[in-house]
Amino acid sequence: METLGELLSQMKSSQLRQRSEELAARLMNDPLVWELRDSHPELEQQQLTRGMAKLYQYVNDRRHCENCPGLENCPNDFPGHYTKLTVEQLGGKPELVDLQVPCGKQLQYEREVSVKKRIHSFYVDERALETGYDEVEIMMKDNQRAPAVTKVFSYINEVREQGLKPSGLYLEGHFGTGKTFLMCYLLHELAKEGHSGAIVYMPEFVEELKSMLQDSDKLRDTVEMMKQVDLLIFDDIGAENLNPWARDHVLGSILNYRMNRKPTFYTSNYSLNALEKHLSFTSKDGEEAHKGQRLMDRIAPFVEVVQVRGTNKRGRS
Repeated sequence: METLGELLSQMKSSQLRQRSEELAARLMNDPLVWELRDSHPELEQQQLTRGMAKLYQYVNDRRHCENCPGLENCPNDFPGHYTKLTVEQLGGKPELVDLQVPCGKQLQYEREVSVKKRIHSFYVDERALETGYDEVEIMMKDNQRAPAVTKVFSYINEVREQGLKPSGLYLEGHFGTGKTFLMCYLLHELAKEGHSGAIVYMPEFVEELKSMLQDSDKLRDTVEMMKQVDLLIFDDIGAENLNPWARDHVLGSILNYRMNRKPTFYTSNYSLNALEKHLSFTSKDGEEAHKGQRLMDRIAPFVEVVQVRGTNKRGRS
């Protein structure tokens, strides 16, 4: 859409006065301008004429918004924003003042960007963290997992009402029952409340740690971030091939810091007892029961176990 100045500059000088008068008359008779005049009877014709460019932009933006084509195709000069007019006393006289204000779609987009910035994902499909969750659909998709969904919903509401607590959830269940999805939902909902979070797919994270041995700065920053985020999720714990260093110096360090401080969450196919046996064994040193127990002392007391039952949904649309 052309600006008022562009329209006027395109007119031949002989037509300028007549065309500008027609444009001004049409603008002054626009219902939006009449609405503004009714709200501010102190405005005189002189102020309206002087602010005609602002009025023109105001009317055009409002018309575009009434027929909004979506944020990506916003035709306004400042996409995602519209012109808002206020009246202020300047030099003892009322004057039109224009402001560029974000629309509802722009505000929603900014909120979504803000949420995504609070969430770190390590080797987890980013699609699981996208917006568009439907609580009714989550609850009704599989009646067998309804108790687990209710517990996750309850946890989210408790944090909203009471703030973060040091204990998390341990989602135990078979493959494909939606454990990761529920944790992504929890992470997304609490990120909207301002909490930072990270979700870590354990099998690939443990493999990636091997390459981080050659990059001490990346290793240090990664471990420190996992210590400090408000919400940390270890996804599919028990499916990784542990080595003593990853177990004792990385995972152990993170959990040792977070216990009694910040909540840690887990998804697993193992029960807590079976996970302890898994953590007691490494490919290098074999079984070391005391080291598995030491790690479990930093997990079991700080989680509530939630059984996630249901049918395998992997591979379904």
